[in-house]
Amino acid sequence: MRKPALDRRTFLRTAAAAGAGLPVAAVALPAQAAPGEQPGRPDGQPGPEQREQQGPAVRPSGTVFRWLGTAGWRIDHGGRTVLFDPYLTRFSTGLYVDGGKAFDPATPLVTDPALVDPHIGTPELLLVSHSHWDHINDVPYIAARTGAPVVGTETTYHLLRALDVPAGQLIVVKGGEVLDFGGGLTVEAVASRHSRNEQRRYFAPGTLNAVPPRRPATVGDLPEGDTLAFQVGFDGGPTAFLTGASDFAEREAAGLRPDLAMIAVPGSAATHGYVPRLMRALGNPLTVVPVHWDTFERALVNPVRPDPHMDLAAFTAQVAQASPRTRVVVPDYLTPHTFG
Repeated sequence: MRKPALDRRTFLRTAAAAGAGLPVAAVALPAQAAPGEQPGRPDGQPGPEQREQQGPAVRPSGTVFRWLGTAGWRIDHGGRTVLFDPYLTRFSTGLYVDGGKAFDPATPLVTDPALVDPHIGTPELLLVSHSHWDHINDVPYIAARTGAPVVGTETTYHLLRALDVPAGQLIVVKGGEVLDFGGGLTVEAVASRHSRNEQRRYFAPGTLNAVPPRRPATVGDLPEGDTLAFQVGFDGGPTAFLTGASDFAEREAAGLRPDLAMIAVPGSAATHGYVPRLMRALGNPLTVVPVHWDTFERALVNPVRPDPHMDLAAFTAQVAQASPRTRVVVPDYLTPHTFG
């Protein structure tokens, strides 16, 4: 087995022209903000890595990806922005206290604009994998502020309607849809599955087929509501497979051929052959980026604090064994990485 390739600074650049399938070079990209942004700390001050790299501003070319923590991403291409599972407020529910025994499902839902606004740009589209709080909590605020349409499940639709997002701003998908948003942006919805614990169960299952009788107010008011993955691509840029949970529907993912895959790290071995089956289904993408491995109830400050239940090293080793040509890129919070 070869030693897993880890890189906290760059995405592996690949040839974008038709028929090109081999890596060209790995290009380091300084951690620089888009106009009006200061990445690295939620208080708007530059973190240590940003201070070290201050200098003339350089707008990166290609498609730029910023990890928003948990499963979330901001994708920028040609002046256009797409957000996936943007959860930036990151309040405490007690999940990481006393081994999870202090978790309180009655924790109120709250969004802090000061933590959200500096990092979302002007999105034209919001994608939501499922309706747990660490994926959907900040979506109503972002949707209201930007007017961007939201793509998600029927449960996501009903929850967001109850949270005052207009119906005309919501797009319901089940998986299998390939949506054209014009100008070369396409989004394929992929039916997926939610992560499971050691007992093969998962948190807050359930779906909604009607607006809930009351406005969701706590994390316990948000059921999973089925889970989606998405494959997103721009003409002239890479395709990215985005997951919000560490399980998948093999027959739904089979045949997808993304350039890079943002894959949730599992917290248990309940899903048989999760990594090798997913890599095979996706055609062994050249770049894998692990997500949902951080302690997501702490501020977005680098260095990232790993979730104690996640074994990032084991995940990386499994990718290397299943797909020796694949490079694993471990991201930092809010740091621009370019690809394509």
